Amino acid sequence: MTEGDPRKVILTFAAPVFLSQLFQQLYNTADAWIVSRYLGDSAFAAVSSSGSLIFLMISFFVGASMGAGVVISRYFGAGDPDRVSRAVHTNVVLSFLCGLFMTVFGVIMTPTLLRWIHVDEAILPLSTVYFRYYFSGALAMIMYNSLKGIMNAVGDSRRPLYFLIFSSLLNIFLDWLFVGAMGLGIEWAAIATAMSQGASALLCLRQLTRKGTVYRLSFRKLKISGDILKEILRYGLPTAVQNSVIAFANLLVQSNVNTFGEVGMASWGAYSKIEGFAFLPITSFSMALSTFIGQNLGAGEHERAKRGARFGLITSLLLAELIGLLIYLFAEPLIRFFLSGEESVRWGIEHCRTVSLFFFLLAYSNCIAGVLRGAGKAFVSMIVMLAIWCVLRIVYITVAMQFRHDIVLLYWAYPITWAISSAIYLVYYHVSDWLHSFEKKPV
Repeated sequence: MTEGDPRKVILTFAAPVFLSQLFQQLYNTADAWIVSRYLGDSAFAAVSSSGSLIFLMISFFVGASMGAGVVISRYFGAGDPDRVSRAVHTNVVLSFLCGLFMTVFGVIMTPTLLRWIHVDEAILPLSTVYFRYYFSGALAMIMYNSLKGIMNAVGDSRRPLYFLIFSSLLNIFLDWLFVGAMGLGIEWAAIATAMSQGASALLCLRQLTRKGTVYRLSFRKLKISGDILKEILRYGLPTAVQNSVIAFANLLVQSNVNTFGEVGMASWGAYSKIEGFAFLPITSFSMALSTFIGQNLGAGEHERAKRGARFGLITSLLLAELIGLLIYLFAEPLIRFFLSGEESVRWGIEHCRTVSLFFFLLAYSNCIAGVLRGAGKAFVSMIVMLAIWCVLRIVYITVAMQFRHDIVLLYWAYPITWAISSAIYLVYYHVSDWLHSFEKKPV
């Protein structure tokens, strides 16, 4: 990523990431559709009721692995194969330990956590079964994200795409087989997800253990290097904390959504599946910018990093807003794809048309965060997100729900906080000296 036209390099990296995220979203959507069509709206509400709970449980570890990606991309850009290798092996061991912890904790604590966020008693048994089986696959999920992150950090976004396409198709087939053809229960949708994530993790592992690369994974070298771990935590911990606290804030939002019963839970879940498509260019360019900025600043290419950041930001904003406009225009058929109850459909349409035109703000905040993460300024992003996407969002919701128990007020919590964080990032991006965050040769 330190040579060639920055625009072409970023697009070449972002395109496979975009496609991989697209397949991820498509199979999540197919998963939800199969559950809804074969098991009904109640099962769909059970699966959708705690998406924020899942994000809370895994976001910390995903954030930490992003820190590993920054370290690997910097040393790869600076031409330091020894530190690249040690960072790879440290990250794999750390991810494995985190995955084991997440599996045990999630399976044991699922009933308590679901009650804590006020899941409706009518669907609590279904939710408990689904999420217990879902968390049984947490190790595979975390390992896949970790191994994929290593490959992305060295500029390889193509092979993770192939692996994800395979696992997406496998998940859809298994969902149809278990739930549709065999008529099994909701837990088999979670088992299908765990099996497909495990398959993609094994494919990534097979690729990384091949000979001939500086980032080759060797089981004999698996150990935690103390100095590398400190760097991973330095860059990853702010993102991990940021992700977790934002997820916690979203969990409180979900807790308020759950007070509107099955209708509110189902409509919110349907909207969330649709909104996932707006995140595709945002995630793609945020990841591409982190790797691009990390490698180029590691190589001392400051102006190149700045040009790439500008291009990535503009492109991401335009794509996100285009998707938002399409969601606004086609809200009704999109919601009806998941739901059949008229009241749930009406609430879902209103949600789409309240939020979707503000996706450019979401794109700006996330992509600036990606730029700062690549520049070693993850702490700044953490502070902004904690203050706005967590504290302010919670304060707004608490006050608004006291004023009037109306789900529309929950919809507005997101555009308002996206706008404020974007304004802060805009000022910081143009005023601060983020380009000179670290020396050409990392130490």
